[in-house]
Amino acid sequence: MSEWRKNLIDDDAGLAAVLQQARTVAVLGAKMDARAPAHYVPAYLAAHGYRIRPINPTLAGRRVLGEPVLPTLADLEAPVDVVEVFRRSEHLPTHAAEILRLPWRPPVVWFQLGIRHDLAAERLARAGIRVVQDRCMMPEHRRLLLGRAS
Repeated sequence: MSEWRKNLIDDDAGLAAVLQQARTVAVLGAKMDARAPAHYVPAYLAAHGYRIRPINPTLAGRRVLGEPVLPTLADLEAPVDVVEVFRRSEHLPTHAAEILRLPWRPPVVWFQLGIRHDLAAERLARAGIRVVQDRCMMPEHRRLLLGRAS
């Protein structure tokens, strides 16, 4: 197996480790609408002790889940543990490039359920970033850390 492939996380042990080690999650594509997954999934994570940093250029300057919305990842004043991506798959190469231009590297980039782009994932994994694709943090947290089915 190529060394970088070890950074593609798709097993329960790897997912649990990500969820246990993370404390701060930047939510790329955060929404204000409480019915949107890009709002209620981060709200769930916040309720379970994660600090959420919402990122969305169209909402910049407003507040989501009590935190100011920043226009880009580059506007974060400190590194985060996970970049959680709620953007359509076709945007992932651009976001991968944005992540790789940061002066720091997030340990994990997590593409939410239904979001997958193998080339963007490979580019991030080759840079030493662990990548999760096509999974939702909320049910994975419930299942792996709380022992509850989603």
